[in-house]
Formats: sequence, C-alpha cells, structure tokens
Amino acid sequence: MKHAIILLLMMSVLAVYSFRISACAAGPGKPAECETKEEQGMGPMTKDSKDFFSTEIDDAVWTRIYGKSFKKDCTVPREELRYLHILHKDIDGVIHEGEMVCSRIIAEDLLEIFEGLYEGGYPIEKIRLIDEYDAEDESSMADNNSSCFNYRTISFSRKLSNHALGLAVDINPLYNPYVKTVNGRENVEPANGKPYTDRNSDFPYKLTEGDLCYRLFTEHGFSWGGHWKNSKDYQHFEYTGNR
Repeated sequence: MKHAIILLLMMSVLAVYSFRISACAAGPGKPAECETKEEQGMGPMTKDSKDFFSTEIDDAVWTRIYGKSFKKDCTVPREELRYLHILHKDIDGVIHEGEMVCSRIIAEDLLEIFEGLYEGGYPIEKIRLIDEYDAEDESSMADNNSSCFNYRTISFSRKLSNHALGLAVDINPLYNPYVKTVNGRENVEPANGKPYTDRNSDFPYKLTEGDLCYRLFTEHGFSWGGHWKNSKDYQHFEYTGNR
C-alpha cells in the first residue's frame, strides 16, 4: 500500500511537470513564468546576474532619458547605448540599487568594475540616471550622484564630452570635483565641492590614485582626470582602451 501511494505521487508530479513543459513550448499565451527576460519586456540580457546586468535601451528607459540626457539633437544611436543595473554600498555599508546608461562598448567593463567595487566595499553614495536631475550636470554632481551618459559639451568648450558618447564615468563628484582656472579665476564644479579641492585633506568618498576605484577603472582601459595637467577632474574616468 505504501509503495502504491509513493508511485501515485510520483506519477502526479511527472504529469504536472510534463504539462508545464508543454505549456512553456506552446508559444504565444504561455504562462509568464515560462517567458524569457526578453519576452517579459526587460530587453536582451548580456550578463546573467539578477543584480549586475545590462540591457538594450527599452521603451521604458527611453521614455525616461529622451529629451534629457538623450537630447533631441543627439547623434549617438539609441542602439549604441546600454542600460546598467548594479548594486553599490554607501559610506555606512548600506546597499543601494544603481542605474546607469553608457555606451555598449564599455557596458561589460562597467559591470565588472562596479561588481568589484561592491564586493570590495568601496563607498559610492548614489548612482541614479542623471535624467532624475533633468540632465543638469551641476545638480547631479552637487547631490554627489555618480553618472555616465549625458549628451553635452565639455565645460567652457563647444567640444562634445566623452559623457556625450557614454564613454566617461563620474564617481562621487561632490567630493571629487572638477577644478579649472578660467581667466585667472578658479572654477569648481560642482560649486559646493570647493571644500574638497584640497586633496591633502581627509574626507568621505575621496577618490585617490591607487585606491580600488582607480585600480579597477585603469585596469579596464580608463584614464583618470586627476592626472590632467591643465585642469583636474578627480571624479572623472574616460575610456581609452589602453590596458
């Protein structure tokens, strides 16, 4: 009797399993749990991880960035950009979800970099789409938001920034400002980052040559704005391809 009951249960489980296989192979109208990430509208996955992954720019993300970071005169094809989902830890070790748009050229590199920063406990306060700040670079930096793609020119120039191509990343920009002397006057971006221009001082979120962030970015072919001669951009890494 006992063996008969066990056999009956096994046959029931097999029947359910067979039904699910048939349903998942049935095409349109199959159960949602059978659908791939692409079929659920999340875009094609390029890294198999629930926390660190990239997708093409789907309609939901497009709606958020068009007319903001993706200006109406933007010459970068939508297909050349990627949306990143990552995790990061703040100075207190609290875990946050992060979002970033970048060039497809560096998407996999950035996933590896940010996963390394997360695992190493490197503190990053915020990683939000700059579109939450209406793509205003000053506002985003002043809030210490780390970001990448924004179709804009270099400060005090008409030349497109590497951010416009999705090939540059700013990390903890409030505490690692951009400093340039213009017409004999020191210009600091963001303006509230002026107290952090003294790189001999100690303060949270300070990015330094040789730290984990610097090492990971440079190992993946990025150069650091802290090495520039005519200005200093302590927050800034841009892709050169040199490893």
